[in-house]
Amino acid sequence: MSLNGWLQIILLFALVLAVVKPLGAYMARVFTGERTFLSPVLAPVEKGFYALSGIDPAKEQNWLTYTIAMLVFSAAGFASLYAIFRLQAYLPLNPQGFSNLTPDLAFNTSVSFVTNTNWQSYAGESTMSNFSQMAGLTVHNFVSAATGIALAIAVTRAFIRSGATTLGNFWVDLTRCTLYILLPIAIIVAIAFVALGIPQTMLGTVDVGTLEGAKQTLAIGPMASQEAIKQLGTNGGGFLNANSAHPFENPSALANYLSIFSMLAISSALVYTFGQMVGSRRQGWALLSAMAVVLIAGVCAVYWAETFGNPILAHLGVDPSLGNMEGKEVRFGQAMTAVFVAATTGLSCGAVNAMHASLTPLGGLVPMFLIQLGEVLPGGVGSGLYGMVVFVVLSVFIAGLMVGRTPEFLGKKIEAREMKYAMLAVLILPVCILGFASISAMAPFGISQIENAGPHGLSEILYAFTSATGNNGSAFAGLSANTPWYNTTLGISMVLGRFGYVVPVMAIAGSLVAKTKVPASAGTFPTHTPLFVGLLVGVILIVGGLQFFPALALGPIVEHYLMLAGTTF
Repeated sequence: MSLNGWLQIILLFALVLAVVKPLGAYMARVFTGERTFLSPVLAPVEKGFYALSGIDPAKEQNWLTYTIAMLVFSAAGFASLYAIFRLQAYLPLNPQGFSNLTPDLAFNTSVSFVTNTNWQSYAGESTMSNFSQMAGLTVHNFVSAATGIALAIAVTRAFIRSGATTLGNFWVDLTRCTLYILLPIAIIVAIAFVALGIPQTMLGTVDVGTLEGAKQTLAIGPMASQEAIKQLGTNGGGFLNANSAHPFENPSALANYLSIFSMLAISSALVYTFGQMVGSRRQGWALLSAMAVVLIAGVCAVYWAETFGNPILAHLGVDPSLGNMEGKEVRFGQAMTAVFVAATTGLSCGAVNAMHASLTPLGGLVPMFLIQLGEVLPGGVGSGLYGMVVFVVLSVFIAGLMVGRTPEFLGKKIEAREMKYAMLAVLILPVCILGFASISAMAPFGISQIENAGPHGLSEILYAFTSATGNNGSAFAGLSANTPWYNTTLGISMVLGRFGYVVPVMAIAGSLVAKTKVPASAGTFPTHTPLFVGLLVGVILIVGGLQFFPALALGPIVEHYLMLAGTTF
């Protein structure tokens, strides 16, 4: 660890904090229907979309109708993506002449991008045409992110309204999010990425001469535009197989800095939007503080673990003074690699600028654990916020049991019905992660696809289902996941991790919006204080993470002690 590294980390988080308030306030105005500086240009476009689609923006939906609209939209998105992948060879903008995807890979990839997971069981430069990248993947990078934000705003309205039945209109929230937030910011970031050296072209390949005088063919394409929304929408799917470790997707330290900033900006600002809309900015800052505590702890843990180094390499005569540089890009260094690793998994982004399988065992444990906590630190755009609300519901109920205070949050009493829905949501993760991972770790068709034996092989399987169910999309590598078993089960995990989680959350919102807000009393447990922030962090760590500790103990923790002993399995 170095002073320069810590200064880079501090500056990055300071820049993110600087945009939280202005961006969060802007998004609050967008979703409350107020006029913004973009309204003169975009308001007529917005109205045109409603007119063409027959949507009445003044007509609101109850929680069930809102949720069904979201599910229908997602199903239509899946069908369109699947068709593109299965017909890729016959569609335009395919200069490399790529063939159609197999049914199981098309299923896995379609589910992946619809659920904002962006898990990739393929190498983009040798599988996806420009048409599939642009008309398929990039489009869903926008709308899957917008869907998550729309759901978070619907949940937010449950705390604003009293004795109501509706949570807004899904189609209006989706349209406004895409038009006023994601698209304008993505255009700016894409231009910045082009200026920093990321290609943006319709060519499929370019031939270059090597230093030895040979010819090498390099894959290129419309990368900057996809890179921008990939980070802003916490999607994470790379145009190329190496993702943000590739110099075409992430050419310099400055591009890397902008990538991490883009990942964190909207998700962090949405927490301020929550506070602004519910009329309690202090509540927004409290939730953001809880997110920041765990995320920064994760950054510190990864940075320490990677600079500590790998004793096995030291025994082989490798200079240990630089720490563990295996799988990392020298242009980023350990500090910015550590931030990227923690940010992409504390979020549900899944982009990578280093190979997570090459991290030290404890360095690899941190990103896996951050995903297993529920992707709420600060989580994916929208999904992190409504996931945090679930933990808040659990926290105030637990606090009420512990100290005899009224279990309520923002004037809404938390009762048995909300708790049942909340527990249904949080149980989705362990059921999918531990269930599918245990089968894969025992069945021949599961273990035959891992590259490493012993605890690291278990970590490869566990990370894959953790990433899929958490809608993250990053991979531990070493696992050949492009098989019918993994494509299918990982796809099911993605569906349940997204929709099996959000349906109970929307049911909580429907229950709360119908309740009459009650003023705070002497028996109300305050939820904007450092005490509550500490309680919330504790609930996230215990409820969200403790259930995975036995599996982690068999994987990265055992591997850590083997590393200290200077041996491998």
